[in-house]
Amino acid sequence: MNLILISFIVLILNIPFGYWRANVKRFSLQWFLAIHLPVPVIILIRLISGTEFEINSYVVLVAAFFLGQFAGLQIFKKMSLISPTQLTSCIVMDIYRSKLSK
Repeated sequence: MNLILISFIVLILNIPFGYWRANVKRFSLQWFLAIHLPVPVIILIRLISGTEFEINSYVVLVAAFFLGQFAGLQIFKKMSLISPTQLTSCIVMDIYRSKLSK
């Protein structure tokens, strides 16, 4: 697989985890899990795709990782402004509930 495709997958994979992280107490167990649970999946994707473990791939994938986490945080902030109900830590459920309330 192409490094750009893998970085896009990493970015998309981290959005729900960034959303989850935005709704939990900082440095709690859930906060650490939201950051570290995607890492084995990313390593598995790298191994399956045959992507070399070079410095340039680390830079791109770490950037995609943090951009995905940041995007999840921003989505949580926007949803908290427009949502009439209390948000949970699950982006899918919150989007579903916001569609039902309209």
